[in-house]
Amino acid sequence: MTDRRLAIDAWESLFRAQHEVFGDINDDFDDETLSQAEYDVLLTVTRADDLTARLRDVTANMLISQPSVSRLVDRMVARGLITKCADPDDGRGALVHATDAGASLFRRIASAHGKAIAERMSLLSDDELSQLRDLTAKLRKKRPSC
Repeated sequence: MTDRRLAIDAWESLFRAQHEVFGDINDDFDDETLSQAEYDVLLTVTRADDLTARLRDVTANMLISQPSVSRLVDRMVARGLITKCADPDDGRGALVHATDAGASLFRRIASAHGKAIAERMSLLSDDELSQLRDLTAKLRKKRPSC
């Protein structure tokens, strides 16, 4: 059985580390150029084939509500960072595509952001980074409900 106090201490340490690291690297974003949320949208879209992702996949990768994602996507369309059209395979869905300007801006910000992440995470060895990745992936898996 898991030691409850140890579990709480580990959770608190993980939460505080995430908060502090996020605070350190959040300076990479400027709401006038590209906000953290817009970056997250473009991250999902640029990783997809043909720079196009289903809106529901974008929403699944975000830490904000579906209506908030929809409003964010609409603002990004207005800014010319992405386009949005009906999904021909899902009448209720939409496809989101990175424009050349959006993909270019994403690549520029991602380069600086990646450097900041690597610098911050350099406190850990490659073995520790692998362990951290594996442990956090394990925590993200949902436990079966009874």
